Amino acid sequence: MDPLRVIEHGLRDALLMTYQVWWALVLGFAVSAVVQARVPRERVQAALSGSGPRPVALATALGAASSSCSYAAVAIARSLLAMGASAASALAFQLAATNLVVELGAVLWVLLGWQFTLAEYLGGIVMIVLIAVALRRVVPPELERRAREHALQAAGGHEHGGEGGWSAVAEHFRGDWRMLWREIALGMLLAGFAAQLGRGVFSALLVRHAPAPLPLLENVLVGPLVAVASFVCSVGNVPLAAVLWSGGISFAGVLAFLFADLVVLPILAIYRKYYGRGFATRITALMLGAMALSALIVDGIFSGLGLIPGGARPSHHDIFGSVRLDHTLVLDVLATLLFAALIGLTLRRGGASAHHCAARGPDGVAPAPR
Repeated sequence: MDPLRVIEHGLRDALLMTYQVWWALVLGFAVSAVVQARVPRERVQAALSGSGPRPVALATALGAASSSCSYAAVAIARSLLAMGASAASALAFQLAATNLVVELGAVLWVLLGWQFTLAEYLGGIVMIVLIAVALRRVVPPELERRAREHALQAAGGHEHGGEGGWSAVAEHFRGDWRMLWREIALGMLLAGFAAQLGRGVFSALLVRHAPAPLPLLENVLVGPLVAVASFVCSVGNVPLAAVLWSGGISFAGVLAFLFADLVVLPILAIYRKYYGRGFATRITALMLGAMALSALIVDGIFSGLGLIPGGARPSHHDIFGSVRLDHTLVLDVLATLLFAALIGLTLRRGGASAHHCAARGPDGVAPAPR
């Protein structure tokens, strides 16, 4: 195909996918902003100091109430660890913040269906449980202590705060978009151009005729590798996940791909800077193992219950759709009005933000706020 036509079609499909999910993104970020503005942060650290079920469950709830920016989640987890939270609680927070948030589930539902949304949420909880149970065997207390000291010396990241009310909601909303718009745009572009490759390219990555369970095991390894190579995290992963599902990867493979947004290469570099090489290496290996195992567990549960989507995989038109007068257009118009209202509220305040998101450097780490 003519390269110019490939570029044209790739950009067109990226825009069409954005059109399909725009209302879900805005609604998800708005709900997340409301929750963030209402959740008190001042007394959180003292409640997360242990590694038992209660502090891990609280960290999970706070993460789910947070924004879905992977970089923000990692930065806040560092702050929690430095201020006395256990490693189990800190990791539970960042896993929940990237797998259990509203906007991620909304976009998954639109592009892939409710089964993937349910599987993402269930898999996120399974990952947190697996890591909380295995962490003490992988990370001895002395190594956790050194990692906490290292985290105290690391540069600060995203700062979250607010005085309450709609002004705070608007600031959180604006701050989340500032953190994530590049990730979302890159995800849409990757999906748009990946669709031009055809299904055969993705099929070539997959083992199809080997005896069970080798194809399934291979898929849960391929998914995270694609995620690492794509450099996309958070909600930006979902459009490419839809293309992978259309291209033939298994249900478990899609889940493993979605779970792997915390092990993309820039974030691995952040772990090393925040915690030191030893702790970073161990938690990375632990998360990779938990991601693959969680994908297999959820796949097994859904297979047993008959919940894995069957029949023909979604076509190009199913994923990218078209612009016409229907409920999507109406929802997008309403979402645009909500977006404009919340952003306008922050502009009327002179752009002063209670939800700071410092620009990331080339290594993916935000500089310390001044």
